[in-house]
Amino acid sequence: MAEQLILDLPIRTALGRDDFFVSSANAVAVAGIDGWQDWPHGKMVLAGPEASGKTHLAHVWAAMTGAEVIEGASVAGLTPEAPGPMLVVEDADRLEGEAAETALFHLHNAVVGQGGRLLLTARLAPARWPVTLPDLKSRIQQAGVLQLDAPDDALLAAVMVKLAADRQLALGPDLMSYALLRMERSFAAARRLIEAIDARALRDKTRPTKPMIATLLAEMAD
Repeated sequence: MAEQLILDLPIRTALGRDDFFVSSANAVAVAGIDGWQDWPHGKMVLAGPEASGKTHLAHVWAAMTGAEVIEGASVAGLTPEAPGPMLVVEDADRLEGEAAETALFHLHNAVVGQGGRLLLTARLAPARWPVTLPDLKSRIQQAGVLQLDAPDDALLAAVMVKLAADRQLALGPDLMSYALLRMERSFAAARRLIEAIDARALRDKTRPTKPMIATLLAEMAD
C-alpha cells in the first residue's frame, strides 16, 4: 500500500451561517442574534465559555449586518470615528487598563449614538466583568445578554465535526462516537482533542484510529 501523503495545510475556519449548528443549547442565543433590530438600547452581550461558538455567531451577525469585527485587545488604539453603525467587539470582558475602557466607552457612544448596534462577546455576563470605569460599567449593564449554554451531545458532535473539517481531518462516525463517550464534555476539550488528533496523525503519517484517540485522551487527562 502506498504511503499516504498528509499535507500540513493552513487551517481555514468556516464561519458562515450554514456552518453553525443550532441545538437546544444555543437556540435562544441564535434567535436573539436574528432579532438584532430589537436589542435593548441597541446593544447585546454574547456570553459563553471558551470555544462555545461566540466568535462564529458574531461573524454570522457581522455578515448579516455588514458589521466591523474588532478584537478587544485592539480597542485602546481606536478612535470613536473608526466604527460604522454596526460593530462587534470580541473578548470585551478582557480589556486591560483605563485607556482600553475609555476607548470602548467612546466606541459604544459612537455606535449607539448613531442608532447602530453593538455586539460584545465575553466569557461572562457584564455584571461579572472587572470594569473600573463607572460610565462604561453602567452602559454595558444596560445591554441584553445572550448565553451560550454547555453543549448537549448533538451540539458537541457537530462542533467536533466542524473542527475536524476545518483541519481537513477525516473522522468517521465510529471514531466520533468513541471520542464523545470518553472525553470531557466541553467545547474547549473538543477543540484540544481535535488539535491533538490532527497533530498526531500528521506526525505519524497515518489516519486517526481508536487506539490513537484513547492514547491522546489519556495524555490529556494526565
